[in-house]
Amino acid sequence: MKPFYFLLISFFILIGCSSSKHNTKDKELDKVYKMMQGSYDSSLQSKVDSSYYDISLEMHPVWKNSGERWLYVEQALTSQKDQPYRVRMYRLLRNDNNEIISEVYTIPNEKQYYGKFKKPKAFKYLTPDYLEKREGCEVIIQKEENGSYTGKTGKSTCLSTMRGASYATSIVVINDNQIISWDRGFDKDGNQVWGAEKGGYIFMKGSLRDLDFGDINLD
Repeated sequence: MKPFYFLLISFFILIGCSSSKHNTKDKELDKVYKMMQGSYDSSLQSKVDSSYYDISLEMHPVWKNSGERWLYVEQALTSQKDQPYRVRMYRLLRNDNNEIISEVYTIPNEKQYYGKFKKPKAFKYLTPDYLEKREGCEVIIQKEENGSYTGKTGKSTCLSTMRGASYATSIVVINDNQIISWDRGFDKDGNQVWGAEKGGYIFMKGSLRDLDFGDINLD
């Protein structure tokens, strides 16, 4: 084989390998993005343990044509779904270390977007430029051997002043039909001042939320 053709073939093989590796990474990022999407609540957990509230969690894609992966997020007591106590935008991407991360953003005039996950076009005139990034609050996500994904914030990088806190932490577990989320606030001495004490909230997706409690074996 002539040297020129050998080099040409080698070049395309290398390009193909690089492209395959890149596509694999994109597929994994898309998988996590899709796994997070949906309507969830913690009603089953609240029936088992009354120290947990029945909370609704809405996570829905917006700006689908932007080429990026954005989620509009609402959390509310299920009995007061029209009054969410937390509204955020999450942006999924890879950082410089090639890790999957979920950046966290707040929305100006957030009340006008309550419940608008049902009408994605409502976000047409809101752009990422108007959002405020919560520096240090990004969640770094990794895949586990059982196929789930786990993530957490830095130990004390996410500053918070809510209820006397100095910083907040988040730990998440992402499965196909379930998200476990444990958000806590700590004071400057490391004492917990808000958030669940026993463990994270267990949010079930879709039809799993509507199963009768008597049909579930939680042992």
